[in-house]
Amino acid sequence: MEFKFDLHTHTIASGHAYSTVQEMAKAAADKGLELLGITEHAKGIPGTCDEIYFHNMRIIPRKMYGIDLMFGSEINIIDYDGSLSMDAELIEKTLDIRIAGIHTPCYEIGSVAQNTQAYVKAIENPMIDIISHPDDARIPIDYETIVDAAKENHTLLEINNSSLDCLSSRVNAWENLQIMLRLCEEKNVLVVADTDSHISTAVGVFDHVEVLLKEMNFPEELVVNRSVDLLKQEILKHREIRKIGRP
Repeated sequence: MEFKFDLHTHTIASGHAYSTVQEMAKAAADKGLELLGITEHAKGIPGTCDEIYFHNMRIIPRKMYGIDLMFGSEINIIDYDGSLSMDAELIEKTLDIRIAGIHTPCYEIGSVAQNTQAYVKAIENPMIDIISHPDDARIPIDYETIVDAAKENHTLLEINNSSLDCLSSRVNAWENLQIMLRLCEEKNVLVVADTDSHISTAVGVFDHVEVLLKEMNFPEELVVNRSVDLLKQEILKHREIRKIGRP
């Protein structure tokens, strides 16, 4: 399939990545993407940017090299109640795209029930659009519960290309993503593919994701990367949950 966008990427501002905003945008344009998301790590990750960085993102153009840009953050889930490492006001006022994930420096790994609850609470949070890399066997979860929650809340579950790379520190991502994708197909739940790029050469490179999707014969219509309009519709549906009164 043709991937029209890549929403989860990091620049030098995240502290352990190696390209600038302009370099990432140029790489995305060269790959033929229509949209790039730049989502710096929130506080809790060693070396990442201070909150003033997010406040000042308003000055960055939302279009470069002919492609659209969205700026946001990969926010840490920090406890079993799905609490986040960024204040709600900062999220809502400054971030175009909101990703939440578990990173071991910021989270004490618990039982399957505890880890699952942490993810579900983040999924239910209308401020969070995407759950990043829910694939690491070091953080065991109940995938059926996660997928059911994602379906109900129109929150996108991520297929992370970086997780599938042999250099990744995450464990059994391939097997766990197979479990998750089978459930998503069964329950008709949309997913999003991202590269989690930390250098411009990785932007828009979905090589491992493509192999996984092909091997599983996963339906293209359930991958939102095929359409920027579809992505925006799903994000809007999710954020509208608050307005219709769901807790």
